[in-house]
Amino acid sequence: MAITFKQVDFTYQPGTPFETKALSDINVTIPTGSYTALIGHTGSGKSTLLQHLNALLKPTSGTVTIGERVITPTTSNKDLKRLRQHVGIVFQFPESQLFEETVEKDIAFGPQNFGVSEADALKTAAEMLNLVGLDESLLSRSPFDLSGGQMRRVAIAGVLAMQPQVLVLDEPTAGLDPQGRLDMMEMFAKLRHERDLTVVLVTHQMDDVANYADNVIVMDQGKIVKTGTPRDIFKDPEWLTAHQLGLPKTTAFARTLQAQGWQFDTLPLTEDELAHDLMQQLPPDALAKGVATHDE
Repeated sequence: MAITFKQVDFTYQPGTPFETKALSDINVTIPTGSYTALIGHTGSGKSTLLQHLNALLKPTSGTVTIGERVITPTTSNKDLKRLRQHVGIVFQFPESQLFEETVEKDIAFGPQNFGVSEADALKTAAEMLNLVGLDESLLSRSPFDLSGGQMRRVAIAGVLAMQPQVLVLDEPTAGLDPQGRLDMMEMFAKLRHERDLTVVLVTHQMDDVANYADNVIVMDQGKIVKTGTPRDIFKDPEWLTAHQLGLPKTTAFARTLQAQGWQFDTLPLTEDELAHDLMQQLPPDALAKGVATHDE
């Protein structure tokens, strides 16, 4: 499911002394099946744009087309329930949205709210729990007795139980340790392929953009200032600095090596790319010597 913004503006509290324009002339398409990263410094408009992805907010002017549905400033809220089933949003710290007495009931709540029978909803709950890497033995447990990481996965399972075509992730690894963050990102990558999802990732983690995204939207002061692949976005470090953004750690390290005489046709974005480029520049006998030294 593609999502297209056409000449979208959004203003909070229009016509009041607190009027604030948050989005200005947004024209962009999030392609079907893409893994799109939405980046920008705090206050750039990311969160406001995110809430337009399933019509939690409607444009002040312009149109947002979600699949075949066109959202305008006058679209009635009562007609949007079904749309929100197709675009699932995992908000930052989603575990704070848990509320039912058991894991099973929490995951099943959404489908039942959309008319799915209790039996089918409970069956879906078990399937989604497995999908996010948790054992069915947790179904009867209170979600509040689980670890923080497990609670987050339960909340994500609840979003997936709605069978969305688009999965929107708002800083989904916030507060996790490095291994937890890696596990979570790998889970989303797996889900994307297994469920044929369009994924939108809002993040400050440039490593995740480099490692997972195939499309990037950069925002600044409520406007889209650049779009492209991760390589397009990260090829100009000075431009990124001007927009209060950083480089992936691997790319930053490669720049340090470049200053020391190493050569790169294009700056590597991932560890695998960096390792490949460095291997190409080692003397032919360097690896053999290293192996021999190790064996001794």
